[in-house]
Amino acid sequence: MQNSGMLIIISGPSGSGKGTVVKHLGPEKNYALSISVTTRKKRACEEEGKDYFFCTTEEFERMRNNGELLEHAVFCGKYYGTPRVYVEEQVKLGKAVVLEIDVNGALQIKEKFAGAVLIFLMPPTMAELKSRLINRNTENKETIEARLRRANEEVKLIDKYDYLVLNDEVESAAARVDTIVDAERLKPCRNLVIINSFKGDVL
Repeated sequence: MQNSGMLIIISGPSGSGKGTVVKHLGPEKNYALSISVTTRKKRACEEEGKDYFFCTTEEFERMRNNGELLEHAVFCGKYYGTPRVYVEEQVKLGKAVVLEIDVNGALQIKEKFAGAVLIFLMPPTMAELKSRLINRNTENKETIEARLRRANEEVKLIDKYDYLVLNDEVESAAARVDTIVDAERLKPCRNLVIINSFKGDVL
């Protein structure tokens, strides 16, 4: 991954505002947004090929078995995964590829790409998280309760991440992510071509 972009993984419980924050990231930062594939039903506010690629369980299993996914996970009986080819192509082009995925998928990718940057997004409090899930009015009580139980498990893994960003206000949270990406681009391990040119210069 050196000199060829990076993976930015944004995780957090359902209701933490991951999708909204990602949409507010700075357009000048050379991002590429990865689109996940899922077997869950499309919500009224979502668009095929923009928010997710929606597919059948059989189609998903074919992709998984053919090695076409960087990571995959199951939540509430539905599959989620990250298509491999697009992500790898964009990283090679020097893009900061943003993956909005759950903690299990994030840790799977971290094992494969040591240079991946893991950011955990959370509302200021768990009470706020519960309120957001209820107020978005897209799921029944049982699903909301399942998401809250899942959130309690996810927060136990925050220490596996490189950064924690509190989403108290969308624009501010997005600006913090932009700042993290700017700092990561300045790390020596991502600038080996420049560093080697210094070493090769004769004064």
